[in-house]
Amino acid sequence: MRLDSKDKIIISMYAEDPDVSQESIGKKINLSQPSVAARIAKLKEAGALAIQLGINPLKMGLYVAKVDISSTRPDEILSMFRGCPYFANGFTISGKNNLCLLFFSESIATLESIVNGHIRSNLSVSDVDFNIVITSERDYIVPSVMNFEHSDRPPCGINLQCRECPSFKSVKCMGCPVTGQYQGTLF
Repeated sequence: MRLDSKDKIIISMYAEDPDVSQESIGKKINLSQPSVAARIAKLKEAGALAIQLGINPLKMGLYVAKVDISSTRPDEILSMFRGCPYFANGFTISGKNNLCLLFFSESIATLESIVNGHIRSNLSVSDVDFNIVITSERDYIVPSVMNFEHSDRPPCGINLQCRECPSFKSVKCMGCPVTGQYQGTLF
């Protein structure tokens, strides 16, 4: 898709203020509200404009972990976390590591438990670099499900119940909100 100067102004205005009105945009680019609405629809359909709602974990006082991984089965690792409430996003990347995963929690120990229990112990993983994000230059929004259908099996597929895990018993890990074995306050 080719963006003209009016499209670029629309995208920029939404980036500055996601609640900007179509009327304000129209005044800025000298178009009627229906013409602005049509351009916005076209930009959204093409993927050039997307508005994401969710939580800002850093503003909420939560911890964000960036985990870089070398794995011979990156799709398997990504699949493991798709339903995990702590999982923010994952990227297949080039370079020394081939995966970058982002997690958030109210507890660093929970993040360490996820990395140690699910990633470092995975036989397809040869290298893990675990870092806590200190600040974010721009707002970092995570689309987050805060209430889930409860299940006896954790979405990661691990064959261990939280109540049996030493990290959970010592309150180092908050546990899995999906299974109802959760000791935190976020979910």
